[in-house]
Amino acid sequence: MSRDWIYLVPALCALVLPGVHQVEGIEVLTSSELEAVNGTDVRLKCTFKSTQPLSEETVSVSWTFRPLGKSLEKSIFLYHKQAYPPKDETFKDHAVWSGNVMNGDASITLRNVQFSFNGTYSCQVRNPPDFQGFAGEISLRVVQKVSFSEIGILAIAVGGCIGIVLLILVIYIVVRIFRRRGDDMDTEMEHRESKDQVL
Repeated sequence: MSRDWIYLVPALCALVLPGVHQVEGIEVLTSSELEAVNGTDVRLKCTFKSTQPLSEETVSVSWTFRPLGKSLEKSIFLYHKQAYPPKDETFKDHAVWSGNVMNGDASITLRNVQFSFNGTYSCQVRNPPDFQGFAGEISLRVVQKVSFSEIGILAIAVGGCIGIVLLILVIYIVVRIFRRRGDDMDTEMEHRESKDQVL
């Protein structure tokens, strides 16, 4: 009886495996952190790659929001064949579709951002039979004014160094010009003195 199982398992695998399709997860890409000034518009960029052909009929996008310091997520935007704007009062007339699923873009734009928009936004994309790998998450921080980032500080430092080098170069050139003029004047004075002595 035990020998029968040895032959039965490969036979069952041969029957079942041809019907199994290899399905991979959709790759969703977002920036991890974003900063926006209160009252401005900000685009929550979400792009995706799928192993299956993209179609308006099959691709669906959902965005959720988790407020800062809270654990409960709420749905704020849906897209399937068309955009379904949020009914939630917080995001009504604020969240608008700015993506293009045929180009692998599932982005939305938040208009006139408020301090209540601080939190984590999740972008989920489905394109059957591809399943969702990991949701893309963006942590949005709404500020009164733009704070200096590390790149801004680096740009100021590099600009300052270039300015100092240019200033030193200008001083060097000016000093050389005055020295050359001084040497020319000394040579001319010596030439005049030698002429006076000859006369």
